[in-house]
Amino acid sequence: MAAYSESVEEMLECNARTKMSKEQKKQMKKEAKAKNILLRHEGIETVSRPTKSLVVANGGLGNGVSREHLLDVLKTHGLVESLIMPPNKPYSFVTYASPEAAVSAYSSLSGQEVPSMDEEQKVSLYLSFVDKVEVKETPPPALPPGLRIAENIVSPEEELVLLDSIQWETDNSNQKSLKHRRVKHYGYEFRYDNNNVDKDQPLPGGLPKFCNVLLDRCVAQGLIQNMPDQLTVNQYEPGQGIPPHIDTHSAFEDEIISLSLGSEIVMDFRHPDGNCVPVMVPQRSLLVMSGESRYLWTHGITPRKFDVIQVSEGQRVGTVSGNTEELTLSKRGTRTSFTFRKIRHGSCKCVFPSVCDSQQALEKKSPPQVQDLEPKSLEMEYVHKVYEDIAGHFSSTRHTPWPKVVDFLMGLSVGSLVADVGCGNGKYIGINKSLYMIGCDRSKNLVDICGERKFEACVCDALSVPFRRGSFDACISIAVIHHFATEERRLAAVQELVHLLKSGGKALIYVWAMEQEYKKSKSKYLKDGKLSNETPQESAPSLPIHTNRTAFDSQDLLVPWHLKENNQGRNNEFCSAKREKQLLPGSVYHRYYHVFREGELEALCGRVTGVTVRHSYHDQGNWCVIVEKL
Repeated sequence: MAAYSESVEEMLECNARTKMSKEQKKQMKKEAKAKNILLRHEGIETVSRPTKSLVVANGGLGNGVSREHLLDVLKTHGLVESLIMPPNKPYSFVTYASPEAAVSAYSSLSGQEVPSMDEEQKVSLYLSFVDKVEVKETPPPALPPGLRIAENIVSPEEELVLLDSIQWETDNSNQKSLKHRRVKHYGYEFRYDNNNVDKDQPLPGGLPKFCNVLLDRCVAQGLIQNMPDQLTVNQYEPGQGIPPHIDTHSAFEDEIISLSLGSEIVMDFRHPDGNCVPVMVPQRSLLVMSGESRYLWTHGITPRKFDVIQVSEGQRVGTVSGNTEELTLSKRGTRTSFTFRKIRHGSCKCVFPSVCDSQQALEKKSPPQVQDLEPKSLEMEYVHKVYEDIAGHFSSTRHTPWPKVVDFLMGLSVGSLVADVGCGNGKYIGINKSLYMIGCDRSKNLVDICGERKFEACVCDALSVPFRRGSFDACISIAVIHHFATEERRLAAVQELVHLLKSGGKALIYVWAMEQEYKKSKSKYLKDGKLSNETPQESAPSLPIHTNRTAFDSQDLLVPWHLKENNQGRNNEFCSAKREKQLLPGSVYHRYYHVFREGELEALCGRVTGVTVRHSYHDQGNWCVIVEKL
């Protein structure tokens, strides 16, 4: 075996010494680039000596290369022991029974074009040797509670009748063409502008008669308890999908059923805790959502032309496992779904209030009662809990560093130790690579985002920072101190920053300004540059709710945060998840602020012994100071 390895290495070295053509040189550069990408982005280290295992760059499910096609190509060079294809990745791993077979594949296949499942595209394979391939077996996840799939609920003949009955081309009544699909409504029209139905305006004709046999069958088999009175028909072409969503609680009753015709599909279900479950929904099957799967989990279809599915023919329904030796691609066809619902007359009283629009509407009618809260309790309810819940959406809006904060950080000496107290998602921690920066924040979810970005950060309160006193060359506190509810607590926050500094160390502090218009210049915060004439909504005698993007009428107030869908979240192999607990888009949170008047921040810092204010200024709606420890 050792002699064989030496001969292989000699052969490879001989090939390297042979004068290469332009095409060969071009291929070598591409192979080197592929190796570099694998190492830098995936941490995959290749070796120059021959082994039994190879990484096949561009030969992955993420490139549209199916297991069956790739295996046919690889088998021509010898017995394949295993083929590992991680989901959604642009590479795979092949292990041959012998190094000879691996060398043959390496010599023949690198640079070879193979067709992907997208018939209009070809991909070039680049192979490299690797020492070992780790295989992690993961059992398929359980279906979300309350989710059932009934296979072959209709026959192939009934499927054709149902599809022909839609008459997309000849009957345009109640038909819409959305951006990603065609839609028809029966019984009641579902309005996409408010994600609800007009219950007082049913559509003429009710449900079509061609659905009667199916619905009677569902009742007889115990799949539904109540006869639906609303139907939405969606037609999806390959590459189309629907965003993750929960069917509006106030619009429909518990059971929702969906019939899949024309093609199978993988539908992603997502729990608020981030758990994602890809579910294979076969052609002619009925998906039944009730209870938790209907009310709490989002469901959606990722827009793509291929789905990652199990290789095993016996596993055609249920959840898709993450076993990399069992996955391949399935090409999507035109799929038509019949989704039946029962209109709800009255409010929803489910046990999932955090995602229930009925129960959230009741909360909005009762504005927050804060007048009886102690300062710590007020901060806990209207600062800490809020940022913990909105962390993902908040982080997605905090990506552009403020220039003058960047100037401060870039002006520090090389090797300076800097603390970012209230670091949020860490957008300032990586600004100056020559500094040693560490962050801290009260929100665990924001600190988790820092960790994912490879930043050093910990969870703590800004009034009790667990860093060594007198050890930092500089500190920054950006948009933090205005969240403390009393002057004494704001003073304590400044004192904590000073305690961290060495003698001669500097701290940069930003707080929101009462004066959003300063020296005839209006901040970006003011909507369209107009001041508000509205009367603020009162939540308590002393604490109004501010109208966003308007001038401030009070120093102590609650500022609304309107939660929106976003893509900032933890990823797993199949689908992404939001960090914040699952709430309907449009949910409103209220954050406590004390906005500072001109001179107030300097005066506050002046009460701290052993420091001097070196510079103060107004920057885009914020009062800012640089203080130095004497």
